[in-house]
Amino acid sequence: MKRIKINFFKRKSMKSVSKRLIVLVGLGIIPFLIQAQTAKEIIEEMDKNMRGDYVTQELTMTIVRPSWKRSISMKSWGRGMDYSLIYITAPAKEKGQVFMKRDKEMWNWVPSIDRMIKLPPSMMMQSWMGSDFTNDDLIRESSVVRDYEHSIVGEEQLEGRMCYKIQLIPKPDAAVVWGKLFLWVTKDNYIELKIEFYDEDEYLISTQVLSDIKQLGGRTIPCHMEMIPAGEEGKMTVIQIESADYKTVIEESFFSQQNMKRIR
Repeated sequence: MKRIKINFFKRKSMKSVSKRLIVLVGLGIIPFLIQAQTAKEIIEEMDKNMRGDYVTQELTMTIVRPSWKRSISMKSWGRGMDYSLIYITAPAKEKGQVFMKRDKEMWNWVPSIDRMIKLPPSMMMQSWMGSDFTNDDLIRESSVVRDYEHSIVGEEQLEGRMCYKIQLIPKPDAAVVWGKLFLWVTKDNYIELKIEFYDEDEYLISTQVLSDIKQLGGRTIPCHMEMIPAGEEGKMTVIQIESADYKTVIEESFFSQQNMKRIR
């Protein structure tokens, strides 16, 4: 009799739990909880796909203005989230300049004046090489994975692909330049297609649109990026990734001030 009584209460308990789950699903609470848990994982997959453990790239950046445009060619190297280096290869006026991030330090080597300049955090919001990208965008001082809280706020279709729309809010102790970000990441293979950048007052500052998705260096990545400042018609900066290598190991020792001066 006791065994029958115990089973009865177990069945009753399970029915009660099932009813509660049905109610929570009906109210949309369970999907919300699942999304809140997986938003960071989506951003991690996106970042891992684009950045990799090691990456070597050749890129062309074109600054577009209503009455003129100019192009800058460069090579870049990256190791995880904490190390990156950019070497300018053209035009002749800027050739030889090097920008490096090593841990929390940011450096710029300017061969024309034989000077190594340390970039303070206050310069991260400034334009990089006169473009619409900031120093933070190119040198990656902040991390979309570590420095923000993530939440899925919707789903939208971009360029025929269903995307998660993910909101990123800076953590209280994070040293970041943006007040808020929105990222659109494809649901099938975690490719970012669009980013909106907002200041601390929640004004839209610029929008980055990514396209030309193809296999490069063994990965499927967007190779064409447009940074478009808000409210400034005829202005944008375009970056085209010409080549990429995600297999060659890059040692930490590569990211040094000595190497900044001798790299070619």
